[in-house]
Amino acid sequence: MDSLAIIFDAPGSLEMRKTALTAMGCDDVLVEIHYSGISTGTEKLLWTGQMPSFPGMGYPLVPGYESVGRIVDAGPDHQNRMGEWVFVPGASCYRDARGLFGGAARTLIVASARAMPIKEELAEKGILYALAATALHAICHGELPQLIIGHGILGRLLARLTLAAGAPAPIVWDTNPARQNGAQGYRVIHPDADERRDYRHIYDVSGDASSINAFMGRLAKGGELVLAGFYSQPISFAFPLAFQKEARLRVAAEWQPEDLSSVHALIETGALDLSELITNISSASNARDAYPEAFKNPDCLKMVLDWRECE
Repeated sequence: MDSLAIIFDAPGSLEMRKTALTAMGCDDVLVEIHYSGISTGTEKLLWTGQMPSFPGMGYPLVPGYESVGRIVDAGPDHQNRMGEWVFVPGASCYRDARGLFGGAARTLIVASARAMPIKEELAEKGILYALAATALHAICHGELPQLIIGHGILGRLLARLTLAAGAPAPIVWDTNPARQNGAQGYRVIHPDADERRDYRHIYDVSGDASSINAFMGRLAKGGELVLAGFYSQPISFAFPLAFQKEARLRVAAEWQPEDLSSVHALIETGALDLSELITNISSASNARDAYPEAFKNPDCLKMVLDWRECE
């Protein structure tokens, strides 16, 4: 069996082509993907060649860890799942490409346990489960944010989850005027318009390691700075200011299965709204244009690839 897939052959080199899939096992399901998301964090680093080395990293690779579609075949142990609409957080089912991420393909083979049933009415919004779980993982291991740096899609999800938890509305910073719009129940301002310097919990999702010193100066004594983005540069800051603040630094890692389950419950009950977060949808056949657009256009919050017409 083979599948059409997006393949990064090297940094900046992308092609859609057929690639052979591994055989489906008793515990596997075959998913026909309808939509997949493009990550402007990790996938951008793969595209630019700035991604730090991880086990399983290398080229050629199939990117993507945000996919939704329908189960169209299954191993003998999971025939009852045929027809389910599911979220898939990537796959490693390729014979001639790495699948460290692996979600950007027309069909995927994954273990049944990794295919989460979700509401089909979510359509392309279902790809946001991974980012929502990432945001939830960050806040579940500490106090809720009072200040969020960056009003991209992860910053918006952090703010929405903070409100869903019943906490006071956070302040969000963004220097891009276009991204200062779209707040739901909280304020988004330019950093220069904020004089407050006693935030106890600051969450940075900008991915810009060079601005950490500025955040340190906004912490209350004993406050915590949470790095919830992904950083290609070494993390550094001036020690005297952090010393005076008795600052704490926490790094938020990737989401875990329990985070995905919790996010699922929040979405199912309506506590977490996924509307107005996806700004761009492109046919997967136009991937060569869609990836640079997602990475370079600051007005593109989230790019989704539509696979439905790809055969």
